Amino acid sequence: MSLHQLYLDLLIGGLVLLASIVGTRVATRIGFPSLLFFLLVGVVLGEDGLGLEFDNVELARNVCTAALAVILVEGGLTTRFADVRKVLAPAGAMATVGVVISTAVTAVGAHVLLRMDWQLALLLGAIVSSTDAAAVFSVLRVLPLPRRVAGLLEAESGFNDAPAVILVLMFSVVPFVFEPKSAAVQIVYELLAGSAIGLLCGFLGAMALRRVALPASGLYPIATFGIGLVAFAASGTVHASGFIAAYLAAVVLANSGLPHRSATRSFAEGLGWLAQIGLFVLLGLLVNPSELLDDLVPAIVVGLVLLLVARPLSVVGSLVGFGIPWRERAFLSWAGLRGAVPVVLATFPIVEGVPDSYRLLNIVFVLVVVFTLVQGPSLRPVAHLLGLISREATREIQVEAAPLDVLDAELLTMKVQPGSRLRNVTILELRLPDPAVVTLIIRQGNTFVPLPDTRIESDDELMIVTTSKTRALTESRIRAVSRRGKLAYWFDEYGDAG
Repeated sequence: MSLHQLYLDLLIGGLVLLASIVGTRVATRIGFPSLLFFLLVGVVLGEDGLGLEFDNVELARNVCTAALAVILVEGGLTTRFADVRKVLAPAGAMATVGVVISTAVTAVGAHVLLRMDWQLALLLGAIVSSTDAAAVFSVLRVLPLPRRVAGLLEAESGFNDAPAVILVLMFSVVPFVFEPKSAAVQIVYELLAGSAIGLLCGFLGAMALRRVALPASGLYPIATFGIGLVAFAASGTVHASGFIAAYLAAVVLANSGLPHRSATRSFAEGLGWLAQIGLFVLLGLLVNPSELLDDLVPAIVVGLVLLLVARPLSVVGSLVGFGIPWRERAFLSWAGLRGAVPVVLATFPIVEGVPDSYRLLNIVFVLVVVFTLVQGPSLRPVAHLLGLISREATREIQVEAAPLDVLDAELLTMKVQPGSRLRNVTILELRLPDPAVVTLIIRQGNTFVPLPDTRIESDDELMIVTTSKTRALTESRIRAVSRRGKLAYWFDEYGDAG
């Protein structure tokens, strides 16, 4: 590639990225799912649109797999363990037993209704059995669902990619031979080994980041995200599930009280959006709209089987004994959103050389587009109908923890010495420059928030929050009052240093 060609490719890539970002805003305002917009961008750029040729399925699979890892790390870093702790068992059941049930029912439907051979039918069932993490996370950010329902959807979408990938790889063997006993052993190994590696990387990474003082605050988000990717790659090298390892490592890191959490979360969301844009645009390039018409009816048939039969049975079957109310089960059945994951998984059998597997890509692509348009906008009305959220419900207040340097603020601490003229001065009389404020006073081991008429006493420890711009003025005012009392300016005392 020449340097000129590199500049041209970067220019096109940058323009596509900016167009996708701007288009996301427009799509959101009109209620159009952003993932479909990104797919549309790829289709427009492809052979049937502007003529950009791209048919390297293996490259698309590898790039999209890495993008899925990024999306799962981002999902883990934005997951609060308090929201999913109580639903880990049912979510785990939905992500394993539910995936198996959904795969089996969908495969039977495809074999009976579409006359597919068993290998393609099982592949199709496994490909569409996993809910999409990116789609679920985006919905949860705007839909005020009960915590248990939101936690179940969130944890399930983070966990169920791993079993789906394992099943797809098993069914992609040529010639096709399926041994249930060895398959069960392999699934258990990959899930347990991936979980152990993810948790280990998360705990070790959290311990290291607490003890290492990095030279710049911007390195903490990069290091945190890097640990999640290390967990993904390490699991893959020992043939364990990298997807579950990446998600669990990120969850551990996000809930370990690490510094710069707000910056880390913003960095992760930005990378997650970048991964989604690249993934969907690339998948859109793979598909030619002129070839989709023949698979429109099969895609709708499989989608209906999945939505109306396989997904409800998987939810009911996997949640037996957990005491989940029927209304919540009904919503979980309807909210099994599909997105990037099934389309990416559809590239696996193509790379492995499974006969007629390119047809699966077209079926899955049409299924994702059609049923995202149906399910996405309907989630809020369905939740209202089932009584899970009221008409007046608003989004949960988001409480963020941010380091002071991000807010351009500084925390000053001082102790009132016995001979200081600060003694007996009220907070109001202290007259700190705006926006400096005394936030806490520690007096004889007791901590309290001062009122305007609270008087300062000897040996008090004051905690003062100010901005970087007013820090010098705040320190000067405190020194002046300490030297000459509340009327310090009348005595030409302005608290000069030294």
